Amino acid sequence: MVEFNPDGSIKLPGKLAALRSADSAKMKGRCIMIHKDVVSATSPKSCVLHITLSDKMIDDSFVEVIYRRWSEVSEVPSKLTKLGEKGFRVDIGTCFSRCSDCSSLIRRYREYDSDVIEQNGTCTYKGRPTPRFCEEDCFE
Repeated sequence: MVEFNPDGSIKLPGKLAALRSADSAKMKGRCIMIHKDVVSATSPKSCVLHITLSDKMIDDSFVEVIYRRWSEVSEVPSKLTKLGEKGFRVDIGTCFSRCSDCSSLIRRYREYDSDVIEQNGTCTYKGRPTPRFCEEDCFE
């Protein structure tokens, strides 16, 4: 059943509202929000990462340092643009390893600060499924 707010907008389900409030609570501390979007779904495919730093993060130089180190080893053509005091945009071009390189960059930011909010936006990449541990596979 769809519910509406008094202003006519659609009311968010409880689960989504809880996620949104948890994300806004995280952004009040030290946190990095990464929003992934597909810019062009037809060939040549391209994506963009919108990186937003929380107000508690004073020094933003780590974003450029991590990006520079990642771009040295990645195959995908990319470009980092500083949008403002707390905002960055990473344009990711077309390449066979586009999605794995993008995930690698996000993993590097997660290693720097473990509190990373990752929003998929229009990105449909699911990543590799984590293999389940089974004792029978390892021990006889």
